[in-house]
Amino acid sequence: MPSHEWGESVHAVVVLKPGAPEFTVEEIRHHCKDLIGGYKSPRSIEFKPSLPLSAFGKVVKDELRAPFWRDAIRKV
Repeated sequence: MPSHEWGESVHAVVVLKPGAPEFTVEEIRHHCKDLIGGYKSPRSIEFKPSLPLSAFGKVVKDELRAPFWRDAIRKV
């Protein structure tokens, strides 16, 4: 996501497996901070039913980034 201070900030997109327990944003944020450095932890988190995939089965990150960078002058 765009950040005026750093250029970009970490944003997590979470897809829960069918039948998996529900998680809150705070539970995911706490889990991330336990495993990785605070500066690498997501500043924001959103839940989606699925991720956009290319024909090769890879996540299309440009599609995930597009809504946040649409109005930005510089696209990092």
